[in-house]
Amino acid sequence: MKRIILFLVTNMAVMLVLSITMNILGVGRYLTANGIDPAALLVFSAVLGFTGSFISLLMSKWMAKSSTGARVIDPQRPRDQREAWLVATVHQLADRAGIGHPEVAIYEGAPNAFATGAFRNDALVAVSTGLLSSMTEEEVAAVLGHEVSHVANGDMVTLTLIQGVVNTFVIFLSRIVGYFIDRAVLKNERDVGIGYYASVFVCEILFGVLASIIVAWFSRQREFRADAGSARLMGAREPMIRALARLGGVEAGELPKSFAASGIAGGALGALFASHPPIERRIEALRRQTA
Repeated sequence: MKRIILFLVTNMAVMLVLSITMNILGVGRYLTANGIDPAALLVFSAVLGFTGSFISLLMSKWMAKSSTGARVIDPQRPRDQREAWLVATVHQLADRAGIGHPEVAIYEGAPNAFATGAFRNDALVAVSTGLLSSMTEEEVAAVLGHEVSHVANGDMVTLTLIQGVVNTFVIFLSRIVGYFIDRAVLKNERDVGIGYYASVFVCEILFGVLASIIVAWFSRQREFRADAGSARLMGAREPMIRALARLGGVEAGELPKSFAASGIAGGALGALFASHPPIERRIEALRRQTA
């Protein structure tokens, strides 16, 4: 689940920087100078929210490589037969899915894999050395099909749009609550004071945590779609079922916490916040599917 956590943390960092910058420039004071204008605040919130989300998306490949230490394989000069097979398999799956050839990378770690990138025709697919050593070629191919399906489905772009929407309402509601606390609770009748800014900061964190439940729900749904996509690309569901079963029997590779929602194996962050469904449910869904 590495990719999504990294995306969310990057998004939050960008949002905080943008929010601080807007306040330094006086935009926040302008919005509250004569009382809050809900329409103007909503526009401000949408611009800030979607900007943070899209900047995070554009940074996703770089952040993924940096956080995992992934080494991109030169398709013209693979180091060995395993790397040549990996590149050829990803390219073949991409052709079947109708997308451009992603970059293919390997990183050191326990069994896991991820895909990321802002564009369907310029993505990154990476697998860990642990996954390569613990699975058969057919099972690895199924995992690669799962990741290619994420790219073909446009999951990162859809996630970005969803994150932009929840960002918008987090910013909007935080400022509404902050203004209410500043005026009604703290009885500040002049320009907004420290109570407003402190309340906005706390509310952005609290509402951001609640908003992550929505993002996590979408992430869980896309895992089922990517599993089904792998079965379609492979022409059979059994390889993906075996790959999931094998992952369920080993300790899934811990991806950096800032990048946790893009891996093939999910984490145990609680049902509401989990970016991946339980492996048992994913296997059951595949078994019900007509390959």
